Amino acid sequence: MAVVTAPAIAAFGVLATIAIFVFVRRDAVRRDVTRPNSWAAVAAVPFLVGVSLHLFATVPTTGVIMTANTGLVLYTFEREIAAEDDDPAEPGRLPHDPVRSSSDSTRGPESDEE
Repeated sequence: MAVVTAPAIAAFGVLATIAIFVFVRRDAVRRDVTRPNSWAAVAAVPFLVGVSLHLFATVPTTGVIMTANTGLVLYTFEREIAAEDDDPAEPGRLPHDPVRSSSDSTRGPESDEE
């Protein structure tokens, strides 16, 4: 049974690694993230390492999952940093919110005390 499963997992790992590389590179180009090829490799290679650990080494599943997700998490952080505005934070409003009118900004937070 392991003989049939291991090649399937290996094939899935290689195909998923290629898919991750292509998706991350396209997304990085679309979002103007610097060095899209490097970020695609940073996201895809740890996934392939995680699949390899699952196939060839006796490691805990949590280690495999953490290794496989590392590159995707790092790229997600870089993507958020690249999407940030250069404007300073405005108290009382979330980033990318539409500008509120003056009547909305005079209201304070609602309280439960009456």
